[in-house]
Amino acid sequence: MTGKPVALVTGSSSGIGAAVARRMAAEGLAVVVNAVRSAEAGQELAASLPDARFVRADVSDETEARQLVEQVVAEYGRLDLLVNNAGVTQPIPHADLDAVTGDVWRTILGLNVVGTWQTTVAAVPWLRRSPGGGHVVNISSVAGTRPAGSSIPYAVSKAAVDHMTRLLAGALGPDIRVNAVAPGLIDTPWTQGFTEIRARVEATTPLRRVGTPEDVAEAVAGLQRAAYTTGEVVLVDGGAHLLI
Repeated sequence: MTGKPVALVTGSSSGIGAAVARRMAAEGLAVVVNAVRSAEAGQELAASLPDARFVRADVSDETEARQLVEQVVAEYGRLDLLVNNAGVTQPIPHADLDAVTGDVWRTILGLNVVGTWQTTVAAVPWLRRSPGGGHVVNISSVAGTRPAGSSIPYAVSKAAVDHMTRLLAGALGPDIRVNAVAPGLIDTPWTQGFTEIRARVEATTPLRRVGTPEDVAEAVAGLQRAAYTTGEVVLVDGGAHLLI
């Protein structure tokens, strides 16, 4: 069993997840990097961090989510922080209702909502044993708060994650805190093609810039240190939520 606290960051081979993994390592945590498709990138990231491992798993699959947590505990003997970052979207104009099939709903909700739930449930027995108190941080989106987002199913999934965060915070205290970080437009491989949205963010939001993965990682680190905070959804969007 390691003496360090241990963080599991799902969907962490690139973008926000990778930034969170790097920040948690810098904060002194042992880190488990996870991905399902980008295994090579995940392995490279883990190799670049002290006391880190990579575990491939699809958290939308209940068995794989459970086995992921089991592998973390088998390796380190503990789990102190779970960051549910794994997610998926499909850009679809909100007015194009016909394009939103049942399969689109199942794919997006299956990872963003059900995957978050399954991984959290698997982690709870171990988070309860964390000497400093366990912590779950869900990566949501400003689309869960405002009528925006890459598609209606994506926005609905993030609204569900926000409410799940509050419900779990009430259910799991005092042993486990549950919070969420809700980014706005963040400069990641996912958003490279969002030229029009990027220009609008840079022109209209109070901070006049697109966010970085490190901005989100900073919020996660802040919540990890905020021992008297639970059930919060922290917006990291440059003030986009202030716009009508």
